[in-house]
Amino acid sequence: MGCGNMFFTILITFSVSLITYNIIISGNAPLQQDFPGPSRRPSITVDPLIKMPLNRKRSSLSSSKRLFHTAVTASDSVYNTWQCRVMYYWFKKMKESKDGSDMGGFTRILHSGQTDQFMDEIPTFVAQPLPSGMDQGYIVLNRPWAFVQWLQQADIKEDYILMSEPDHIIVKPIPNLARDGMGAAFPFFYIEPKKYETVLRKYFPEENGPVTNIDPIGNSPVIVGKESLKKIAPTWMNVSLAMKKDPETDVAFGWVLEMYAYAVASSLHGVINILYKDFMIQPPWDKELGKTYIIHYTYGCDYTMKGELTYGKIGEWRFDKRSYGDVAPPKNLTLPPPGVPESVVTLVKMVNEATANIPNWSS
Repeated sequence: MGCGNMFFTILITFSVSLITYNIIISGNAPLQQDFPGPSRRPSITVDPLIKMPLNRKRSSLSSSKRLFHTAVTASDSVYNTWQCRVMYYWFKKMKESKDGSDMGGFTRILHSGQTDQFMDEIPTFVAQPLPSGMDQGYIVLNRPWAFVQWLQQADIKEDYILMSEPDHIIVKPIPNLARDGMGAAFPFFYIEPKKYETVLRKYFPEENGPVTNIDPIGNSPVIVGKESLKKIAPTWMNVSLAMKKDPETDVAFGWVLEMYAYAVASSLHGVINILYKDFMIQPPWDKELGKTYIIHYTYGCDYTMKGELTYGKIGEWRFDKRSYGDVAPPKNLTLPPPGVPESVVTLVKMVNEATANIPNWSS
């Protein structure tokens, strides 16, 4: 290990403190925790702009099943819970569809530290949250720590993992898009490693290559090999904590800090990702379903009754998940007015179908 990596290891260890170390080693099956040295990139030829395999037709995705396990981290809040219930409804429906897919099992990784009333409805692994105050009010830091625990303790049958989120709705069966040692991920336009090169060099030493080796991704949606994720997860956790503890990094990355941490950890462990723009869409900006697999309803959808977008201003018609922070959305939400894009109409219809069919929906 070079001097740069040794200095980096010391820096990270200091940043996350002995508490983090003690947390990790308490698991039943300890995972690799060291930051890796310079890694080997896969030998397969990849288009440098879109990171899609150039020999995709010749080396197809294989006709045999390569099942992946879908994992969703969540708190026990009303807000996260109703989204998980809707998400799991559509997961089951798409997995069971006649088209088939590589979708295997499902786990909600509940990082509240205790069971809830939906354990029988949704397959759930209960993870412990970080020690009090360690997330510094940024609850997303519990996500990588929850994955560390799940990967250590759970019996995961599949060889691949899809990391998803509660506010994802699966619109068609998802194939295993990962291949040849590479993950498959959605590229986010606001993850810009080159723009933040000075900050990222604190966590991604020069001996690991240019910062463009860091893919413009978060941890979700990502399909990655289970064994690769077992190596990535502890690094992802440590880098997240170190970034949050560093004021410059915290200010630079804000609410996407944990996404940068995953992208860095993936690259440190030599896992590059095929970037699939069709992996998901995000209404209201993405207007058509196209070839997508997932609707991510992270943004509010506000429109006039003439179907005109009023983003940034509450519309005459609206659907915003944040409107349902303390109570689940009612059944039979009012559909959007004429002129609203297909993506938004489909989103509301799918939420309505789920709430109409999930037993014991609250309203």
